[in-house]
Amino acid sequence: MVNYSCTAACRHCLYACSPTRSGGVAGSTADGAYIGKEMAREVCGLLREGGCGSVHIGGGEPFLNFEGLIGMVRELRRARISLEYVETNAYWAAGSNATEKLEILIREGVNSLCVSLDPYHAEYVPYEYPLLLAKRCEEAGMGCFLWQERFLPDLKRLDGKKVHRRAEMEAAIASGYIWNTARAYGIHFGGRAVNIETEYSPFRSVEALLGDASAGDPCRNLLSSGHFHVDMHGCFIPPGCTGIRLPLAEVIRGIPSGKYPVFEALYSDGVLSLYTLARKQGFTAGAKGYSSRCAFCFHLRRGLAGDGAGGGGYAELDREYYDEALRYYD
Repeated sequence: MVNYSCTAACRHCLYACSPTRSGGVAGSTADGAYIGKEMAREVCGLLREGGCGSVHIGGGEPFLNFEGLIGMVRELRRARISLEYVETNAYWAAGSNATEKLEILIREGVNSLCVSLDPYHAEYVPYEYPLLLAKRCEEAGMGCFLWQERFLPDLKRLDGKKVHRRAEMEAAIASGYIWNTARAYGIHFGGRAVNIETEYSPFRSVEALLGDASAGDPCRNLLSSGHFHVDMHGCFIPPGCTGIRLPLAEVIRGIPSGKYPVFEALYSDGVLSLYTLARKQGFTAGAKGYSSRCAFCFHLRRGLAGDGAGGGGYAELDREYYDEALRYYD
């Protein structure tokens, strides 16, 4: 994840990226709102050390800093890490230099782009742009796949030359397009997608959510190595528990005991343990309950992250993530 900034603020974004998201942390070596050369090189070295031989580049929107993107590509090549593809929402596809950018990427060894195409992105990027980029990729000899092309029949009911807000999408596609798109994707309801589940799913009391033995089961997904992300600060982002980030070096070499209480609570005894910790810090559960145990966990972590500039004192919690996850949803 070379940045958190994006031209879109999609409803399903696990990482709560947006035009207003900086992703900044004190003392980071990120170059503004984009990964810098020093951090890119460090991350590549750590990935090699941890046995990761292939990656894809995402964000945010990687093409917001094209020179930075090329720098990341070069560091991967230098570390002999295979690049599967670069993700993009195609906001730049209609620009006069789009073909030139593709040619530069090809010369740098990039073989494929993953181009977003779905109703959520169409709220921020005209859906003709991904189609145009796919055409330009074909002409330039760049591999390209649309993610996901299954949504194209629905999108063709819209004017492809402009973006569309919720009311227009509901009228043209379906009143429940937000929920239908989430189900078709099979998305995890984390990040900004917590709002989708909150809107469309019934609520259960905290007692009901925590009423069986599994509430105390460890959240082992926190250290899944099958598919994970590393952000522009060199932090490991668990695939199913975004909003927590740990230094990649510590994940690979050993996480110091006692340093990350929120992480340890979830990893040891699950959401039940986290609830105990949050209550000691003054957290009060919502009277209506929550749509799922994961949604409850999200709000526990949001409460622990704090509202002040310094956050709640838990280094593993990305406070800006929780703020941004609850924005841009109407």
